[in-house]
Amino acid sequence: MNKAIVFDVDGTLSETEETHRRAFNRAFEAAGLAWHWDSELYDRLLAVTGGKERIRYFIESFGGQGAPAEGLDAYIRELHANKTRAYTSMVASGEVELRPGIRALIDDAKARGFRLAIATTTTPANVDALLGVTLGGSGDFEVICAGDSVANKKPAPDVYDLALEELGLAAHRCVAIEDSRNGLLSAVAAGIPTVVTPGIYTARHDFSEAALVVDDLAACDFEEIYRLTGQAG
Repeated sequence: MNKAIVFDVDGTLSETEETHRRAFNRAFEAAGLAWHWDSELYDRLLAVTGGKERIRYFIESFGGQGAPAEGLDAYIRELHANKTRAYTSMVASGEVELRPGIRALIDDAKARGFRLAIATTTTPANVDALLGVTLGGSGDFEVICAGDSVANKKPAPDVYDLALEELGLAAHRCVAIEDSRNGLLSAVAAGIPTVVTPGIYTARHDFSEAALVVDDLAACDFEEIYRLTGQAG
């Protein structure tokens, strides 16, 4: 079968956003910054995809007292690298697990001959850490497009366009699994029918462009997902 399921990572494979939030705060504290992202603020900041981009947005929009006036790009890169180290350590300690239904979908799709891929804005280190702990590694996925592999992050279609290119498939031969509006817009802009499984931070998002919204993937008839890859023949 020459069809594929393309998964987002954060919020889709696992409810990782709260762990990311706490990792950011650990990095800020270690850097001597008085910044603290509570859940309400982080919910707003998630409108910006990419960790480095999120830090920059916070500095520009919320003051970011303590950030240097010069050398800001390098400062943000180092701060984000420390956040990534904090996050991967937290994941390695077992703080996250797969969302209900994800393991079953991966296993069932593979058994039916679907190819699997990942399209995410998170860093490769974060992807490796999560897949290592929850799935025993990245072996289930033929293609992994992550982090800065593209110039423009979600909601731009770039990361999904890259996944399609590496898979060698047309968009209508694939289905994307997402949890957020930015992710949905990215996949739809690439022409991929998209299933949304809303997460803790995204339940109130507008998913009107989705082909299917599934509140509980564990209770989903996977045939509803698979059929989306055959709508254009």
